[in-house]
Amino acid sequence: MLRFGGFVMDLDASTIHPASKPWRMEAMNAPNPGPSLEQRLRAAHAALRAGRAATAERWLRALVHEYPGDVNSRWLLGAALIDQHKTPEALATLGAVVHDAADFAEARVDLARACRCAGRLTEAREHVRHVLERHPRHGHAWLAYGDVLVDLEQYDDARTAFERARECEPDRSRIEAATAALLADNRRAAEALFREVLQADPAHVSALCGLAALSLAADVPADAERLLRHALRQSAHVPLAWRGLGPVLLMLGRLQEAEEAAGYLRKIEPENPQSWIVTAAAAARLMRQEDALAAYERAVLLKPGEVQLHTSIGHVLKTLGRRVESEAAYKAALGVEAGNAEAYWSLADLKNYSFSDTEMATMQALLGDEERKTAGDAQLHFALGKAFEQRAQYSESFSHYARGNSRRRADAPFNIEAFERRSAQIQSFFDGTFFAGNLEGGHSSAAPIFIVGLPRSGSTLIEQILASHSRVEGTMELPNILNIVRDLEDLVPGRDGYPGSLGTLPPERVAALGGRYLAETAPLRHGRAHFTDKLPNNFSHIGLIHSILPNAVVIDARRHPMDCCFSTFKQHFAEGQTFSYDLDDLGRYYRCYLSLMDHWDAVLPGKVLHVQYEQLVADPETHIRRLLGHCGLEFEAACLAFHETRRSVRTASAEQVRQPIYTSSIGYWRHFEAELEPLRASLGDALDRFRSFE
Repeated sequence: MLRFGGFVMDLDASTIHPASKPWRMEAMNAPNPGPSLEQRLRAAHAALRAGRAATAERWLRALVHEYPGDVNSRWLLGAALIDQHKTPEALATLGAVVHDAADFAEARVDLARACRCAGRLTEAREHVRHVLERHPRHGHAWLAYGDVLVDLEQYDDARTAFERARECEPDRSRIEAATAALLADNRRAAEALFREVLQADPAHVSALCGLAALSLAADVPADAERLLRHALRQSAHVPLAWRGLGPVLLMLGRLQEAEEAAGYLRKIEPENPQSWIVTAAAAARLMRQEDALAAYERAVLLKPGEVQLHTSIGHVLKTLGRRVESEAAYKAALGVEAGNAEAYWSLADLKNYSFSDTEMATMQALLGDEERKTAGDAQLHFALGKAFEQRAQYSESFSHYARGNSRRRADAPFNIEAFERRSAQIQSFFDGTFFAGNLEGGHSSAAPIFIVGLPRSGSTLIEQILASHSRVEGTMELPNILNIVRDLEDLVPGRDGYPGSLGTLPPERVAALGGRYLAETAPLRHGRAHFTDKLPNNFSHIGLIHSILPNAVVIDARRHPMDCCFSTFKQHFAEGQTFSYDLDDLGRYYRCYLSLMDHWDAVLPGKVLHVQYEQLVADPETHIRRLLGHCGLEFEAACLAFHETRRSVRTASAEQVRQPIYTSSIGYWRHFEAELEPLRASLGDALDRFRSFE
């Protein structure tokens, strides 16, 4: 049994469509036969499965010429034409097949697909109904029927059709087992099961969507999109694929497309909480936090027992600066699930929340419960670390921070040696000779202001200051530069193409990358001349930034390494920053950061402005004027009163930047001086550069 485009094709001698048997037998009885008709059909089918529709078309035309009555060849040719959007010829080809073989269900379903593409919706619906009347468990016909019904805006009936398609899947039991493994975070088992299904049917919609979810979880969004697009070629409106596509597009930084995907999903499944979750995520990334809040509240009405929805509402309220309501939302999450670790950590991450004795005892009891799943232990340890720290019980506090980090490191290991090698490669590639030979190129826009450094270095404070200026749009940590880096890596087999692949691109393609960055971030901008991009990790990619956006401004937020690294060590990051879960890794990472920043100063003198946190808080006006001058901005008093600026802040420092300047965090690491000796040893002589800031 073969499949193409999600539809079944039987080429077994006993099941091949009867209209084809005479031509097949003629080929088998020929003297000195070459490849049989069946073998050649299989080869054409394999080309179609691999996405080589033009190649398949060429082979199939040859078969149709040799065996003009073979309906299987003509059917596959029609399918190849659909794949290439050659709709009129596909209609004629498939219409002739159905005329000659009225009971050929797969061909009739593909004819319905062609009718859909041509806008002949009523005709498409009748063709699919014809199949379903005779084959009520034809899953692919149900998918095609759902597509037509969505086009006809008959959404209730379409949802029924898509559910019937799921129920009729021949591999349903394996798909359900794989989905259960995925939900249990057993990724290896889930992947094995999804791949088993895809080996037999590379166009299986549910398996493609499942594998896409695994790719997204593994931080490979480009692969996830490819899989989902393949699924949508089988069924243009299948909700399962659209549920996955929104988050994938968000990770890829294509915000407008993600919002459109969310809107599309709401039409198809308005009563599915996932539709509103995707909507909320898109709105949050587009800096429309009130819209995100409304979407999450709609989702929680549909599924009030979903604890994650309550914590998500808390996160949005925190971003909006609605501190009291945020705390209430986290406590509502604990009301739904008393042992929810994320809710406890979220309370701790409010920075000024004080845990009661009862709450601390509850968290400790949860950690001591051997029958409880340990997935949230890291968050509980981080929360208890904060609770003991607030009580000045520093030894107990550090013990919990260390155990929380150990848990996180086990789940998300970091290869510091690989990072050091990559940093050296970047310095070697982006040398003075490279920039001397690339004096012209890139996109001319001076709109972006990149704020780089390490987490917890004062970057959110700098962003808040700049966002208080009338000509600057404050955004957030944007993934777009890292996505460009990933694409450059993919230009070489083994995903090791960056930074070398940049040197192979002609000037117009380098400029196009700058244009791509501006286009992808456009939905976040609302008419101001400049906007911020505060992703700290971009410090590695200043050479790339300068190449594609030579007029962009770069600010380095720098803080004493002991304070900066320890503040990072005690922060539970939702994602990324995996270097922060080990003190030795932290010290070595900081040294790489310093080395790279020194390199950029050498090869791009004056490009980067270094803003030392300790100097900024000691003499705000002097250093704010210096900051604005580097950005080409006139001084505005609002930048001194940054804490009064009302805007969404989506980082761990959201509460701090809504307060006036304070200096209490300087030298705070000394409360943990003995425990932080491994960090001091790892930093080594890098500390000598910061003696004046202690």
